[in-house]
Amino acid sequence: MPLLFASDDIRVVPLGAGQDVGRSCVLVTMGGRTIMFDCGMHMGYNDARRFPDFTQVAQGPLTDHIDLAIITHFHLDHCGALPYFTEQVGYDGPLYMTMPTRAIAQVLLEDYRKIAVSRQGEKNFFTRDDIKTCLNKATTIDLHQTVVIDQDFEIKAYYAGHVLGAAMFYVRVGNQSVVYTGDYNMSPDRHLGAAWIDRCEPDVIISESTYATTIRDSRRAREHDLLTKITQCVQRGGKVLLPVFALGRAQELCILLETHWQRTGMRVPIYFSTGLTARANEYYKLFITWTNQKLKETFVERNLFDFQHVQPFDRSYLEHAGPQVLFATPGMLHAGTSLLAFTHWCEDPRNMVILPGYCTAGTVGAKIIAGIRELDIEGRHYTVRMDVEYLSFSAHADAKGIMQLVSQSGAKQVVLVHGEQQKMAFLAGRIQQELGLPCHFPPNGHCLTLSTNNPVPILVSDAFLPVAKDEVAKAEPSFSPAPGPKAELLAEDVETKPNPSHLLATPSKPPMALDGHLGLGAAPVPIEGVLVRQSNGKLRLVTFSEAQRDHNLQPHEIKTVCVIALPSGASTSLVHRHILQRSQAAGLAVLDSGPTTLKVGLVDVSIEPNEVRLAYKSGSGVRDAARLQDIVGSLPDMAEASRDSLSKPRQTPLAAAEASTAESRPPMDTEDDDEDDVNDDDDEEEEEDSDDGSGDDTEEEEADDHDQSDNDDDDDDDDSSDRLSSSQDE
Repeated sequence: MPLLFASDDIRVVPLGAGQDVGRSCVLVTMGGRTIMFDCGMHMGYNDARRFPDFTQVAQGPLTDHIDLAIITHFHLDHCGALPYFTEQVGYDGPLYMTMPTRAIAQVLLEDYRKIAVSRQGEKNFFTRDDIKTCLNKATTIDLHQTVVIDQDFEIKAYYAGHVLGAAMFYVRVGNQSVVYTGDYNMSPDRHLGAAWIDRCEPDVIISESTYATTIRDSRRAREHDLLTKITQCVQRGGKVLLPVFALGRAQELCILLETHWQRTGMRVPIYFSTGLTARANEYYKLFITWTNQKLKETFVERNLFDFQHVQPFDRSYLEHAGPQVLFATPGMLHAGTSLLAFTHWCEDPRNMVILPGYCTAGTVGAKIIAGIRELDIEGRHYTVRMDVEYLSFSAHADAKGIMQLVSQSGAKQVVLVHGEQQKMAFLAGRIQQELGLPCHFPPNGHCLTLSTNNPVPILVSDAFLPVAKDEVAKAEPSFSPAPGPKAELLAEDVETKPNPSHLLATPSKPPMALDGHLGLGAAPVPIEGVLVRQSNGKLRLVTFSEAQRDHNLQPHEIKTVCVIALPSGASTSLVHRHILQRSQAAGLAVLDSGPTTLKVGLVDVSIEPNEVRLAYKSGSGVRDAARLQDIVGSLPDMAEASRDSLSKPRQTPLAAAEASTAESRPPMDTEDDDEDDVNDDDDEEEEEDSDDGSGDDTEEEEADDHDQSDNDDDDDDDDSSDRLSSSQDE
């Protein structure tokens, strides 16, 4: 078997956000553990389709099927189904998120619950107590903190730059690892920094791909365009609606308009949905360490969220004449104050709606971006005459940013989620062509299986290393480390350190031979040893003698059994005599012979009423077994000859045996037959000696007897095989 390497699969199943945006929920299974990333709802549905289909995991409680759940940020398409998942479906296992995510998610979930239950009249929705109980189960994690869930199972959070508290997560199980990005932004803005991850070299990176085909203009150009359009609208007496989510882009754009109003002296009122301004101020003050450096430095002296021109909104202002600018939630025009304002203002051509972020298919926002101007909303028909503008201030990475993060992480394979199929296919092609990495984008419910080939760190006993180096020297007499300081240092360490176990394999280094880097195209040298799992869970490579002495492990030899059916009427004694005589005539050494058994060379022969069984060690006994199959296969001819003999005069048993022996002799026998027979006996003795190169005849025979007696005990064999591994597979 390959030394120091284990090939395990990583399985990825999107329950949501597979070739779609919304209802983010991705299951990853590796190393025997299943991790669920995000648990969102789809904002385009008001029925059961809004939640992930957890019946694909199990029918009933999920705690036994999912080992860990992680929430990346507080947007409802990433956490909206969490109370349903924990309190109604039934999950009570570990749940991790950042502190800002837990704090803000509670507010947003409660706001959405009120809208769904109070205004839309929905039943069987999660309750306020469900939200509170659910989030009380969550454990918080800090940026760059590594949390050990269990032995060889850990997670680490990285800054995502999407919204306050958003994080990307690195998860390692054994020697396999995955990075799940959630939503992230590779460009800094007015209140948050850019996403960052170190070169952790995961086996797989699962990345969002919302803007898979977009390369954005500079932030300055987009801000100038936004301010120009707002100014043009209010100067003609129109009202500007900016649908936003409560936290994130809302604060970004409020800071922009506040600064512009101060600089230009504009008097047009700017409104923000009631309560959200004060609430946002509170959260940003509480979690100031999650903002960008400029905001951290100025927050004590001047709070940028203490707006002078942005005022709380009241619904009576919808009927006010004259221009105004309104920031209203939610950002996709699917409910709430933003949809209410849209229905009041959409038929006036002086007005304008500016959508600054992505809108999920099925929402009013997505429909008007697509050019639809005739809408039926809550039982009433509307003709949209207001201007519709789409300016991307979304805090998602564009195509350039996605490829930058993938390259920065050092990932070996890429899986795209949270995007549209055609755009994902285009980006996948670019990643494969420009980065040379396999890239996949599975649909919802599809199980994607990814193969990995990762080095496994192994401790090596002091006795094993000289044996291994001798084997390498025999296979590669002229072998020397590849040039370069890294290779030379490792080779020197192997020579000088008494226990160089840590040098054999690490996830961040290329494959190593025992004396340095393997050359390009060089095949690894197979070295026989026993891989033992110690009480602390670590693997240790030892010699065979150490395994027997220190760990009480005994060799287990796999035997093959070949069953050959006998012709009808063939007696056991007749078959025994036939095999014995023909084997000797063919030059096969008969080491043992009983009434119904023979040991012919390396094959144990068992004769039963209707069949002959040939048991032999795989590899070494194949040739003898093949010759014996031919001998047993000649039994029909022998049986035919026996039937013919019934019509002849009866012979004594001794005469019959002599006649059968004469028939089985090769045709080249001459008058020197007696001398040849003596030589044949000598050859058989020599062959018997050559079967055991070690000289330990007694031990080998005992081992063979032991193997034969245990031949049918598969359970014992399997258990022995689990405890004792060897690189000899032939």
